[in-house]
Amino acid sequence: MNHIVLLGDSIFDNASYVEGGPDVRAQLQQRLSKEWKVTLLAVDGSTTQDFHFQLPRLPSDTSHIIISSGGNDALEYMNFLYEGAKSVADVLDRLAGIAERFEKKYHQMLVNVLSLGLPTAVCTIYYPRFPDPMLQRIAVTALTVFNDCIISEAFATGIPLLDLRLICNEDRHYANPIEPSVAGGAKIVEAIAKLLLEHDFNNRRTQVFI
Repeated sequence: MNHIVLLGDSIFDNASYVEGGPDVRAQLQQRLSKEWKVTLLAVDGSTTQDFHFQLPRLPSDTSHIIISSGGNDALEYMNFLYEGAKSVADVLDRLAGIAERFEKKYHQMLVNVLSLGLPTAVCTIYYPRFPDPMLQRIAVTALTVFNDCIISEAFATGIPLLDLRLICNEDRHYANPIEPSVAGGAKIVEAIAKLLLEHDFNNRRTQVFI
């Protein structure tokens, strides 16, 4: 039996946001055949630095790992969006510093996971759905530096990528501005199922799934 484990944050651990509806883990278990077992180790609120709590809990028969991480790292920098700046160059320089710090954390997290030698895939950070149009616009722009790090790491290591920006692309896919709804979870699950059925992990070649 194949055993897929979901690591990361509330993109997978979304049960408390779907008002009794099926969470991502339950939807994925229902979507896959009986030859698959799905375990949720992702924890709402986790950052890339919290994987040292999740990895030791991996079941011994884990066959595949899917990671969604980085969104909460980005949220830690929300105050940056409201800070003043002397120039555009000053803003870009500070964004570069944020990107460098995140890249180091994400890279180390991925190194630790890939050292297990298991088929692994990662997710980009999807765009939020903030009701304030200006906040939405600048948040989407700021997220590019985080997603660039994730995409670069996926291609550098030859692992598949789930682009949540294109998967959860409608308001109904969100239970609130930053959490997936039942409909959003269903879209994520379909992308995961497609990845598991189509991707050859032995090729060490990055494919993007939407």
